[in-house]
Amino acid sequence: MKASVYAIYRQPYFYQSLSLSLSLLISFVKLLPIMTTTNSHVITCKGIVSWGKGEPLKVEEIQVEPPKSNEVRVKMLYASVCRTDLLFANGFPIPAFPRVMGHEGVGVVESFGEGVTGLREGDLVIPAYIAECKTCETCMSEKTNLCLKYPLSYNGLMLDGSSRMSIRGQTAYHAFSCSTWCQYLVINVNFLIKIDPKTPLPDASFLSCGFSIGYGATWKEAMVKNGSSVAVFGLGAVGLGAIKGAKSHGAIKVIGIDNNPMKAAKGRAFGMTDFINPEESDKSIAELVKDLTAGMGVDYSFECTGVPPLINQAIQSTKLGTGKIIQMGVEEPNVNINIIGLLVGRTLKGSIFGGLKAKTDLPIIYSKCKNREIQLDELLSHEIKLEDVDSF
Repeated sequence: MKASVYAIYRQPYFYQSLSLSLSLLISFVKLLPIMTTTNSHVITCKGIVSWGKGEPLKVEEIQVEPPKSNEVRVKMLYASVCRTDLLFANGFPIPAFPRVMGHEGVGVVESFGEGVTGLREGDLVIPAYIAECKTCETCMSEKTNLCLKYPLSYNGLMLDGSSRMSIRGQTAYHAFSCSTWCQYLVINVNFLIKIDPKTPLPDASFLSCGFSIGYGATWKEAMVKNGSSVAVFGLGAVGLGAIKGAKSHGAIKVIGIDNNPMKAAKGRAFGMTDFINPEESDKSIAELVKDLTAGMGVDYSFECTGVPPLINQAIQSTKLGTGKIIQMGVEEPNVNINIIGLLVGRTLKGSIFGGLKAKTDLPIIYSKCKNREIQLDELLSHEIKLEDVDSF
């Protein structure tokens, strides 16, 4: 069985000229059998690799070593793509190549090293780039989701500074804690979450990052209040998650902003009440938002693109004195911020993984999906074969 890639809204990314937009969903379900033997062997499999900034992604044969102590080797079933993957492919934030791509997905435990407990072969799991040890100062705090014991990493290596992947003898790097666009990956057990085996695989993959980030930002970061107003910049997977989260937490006006008119229907499917296409007006986005809010602006803005000019528009779109802006997207390491917009009492807050604690909060979102409180059918549109990734 050949692998397939399912594309989500293959439309240009908000304010960008890109061939990929929200994400891809790569299906590996019947490519290789689930291994149930010893974990002492190297597996040769296929994965999608970036060889350098500006170079096309290629499907390569990759050697994946067995897991060491406290590590798990996972056979991937589905893997999603988000904007961050495009940044990694171009060397942001660290130009480590060759990089085996992907950080969203779902798979099953193939084998594990010493010290791993609570998992067995065949368990359905998702990799995360945020760990939760539940014992360090920050894990025990409600103020942040950044674990001190197992910190967020960008170097593309395991915790011991080495890699479990190679390509023709050359060390290969992963994205964050894993490489989900590969048939097999090795990950530290503290970045792995066991989920209900009845979870639909596409939903499990979508919820492993993008959609959950947006939903989490409304819940854990902004703490959206009942009766409030919200503006969401960029209606990709993160933005649609923010729309759904805001609506679920009682927002009565949810404004979606995107220059792709096809996103209007998608936004409404998740609870959007108003849609702004900036290309249809000579006014600024902030002015258009205020036109929809009696000149006041919204209580919360969720900036999901990272496009520098939009960050300032997100700030200006909120209410004076009380407006809160959650920044989730990233495009450049340094941006110019209009400080006056913040001095008048607004709050700009950065967010990683939507403020979600991986092991505590993600299962709650998965449960909502299982109970059909969150329905992700609108995210999936079409598919391509894995071997066509080189030309996608």
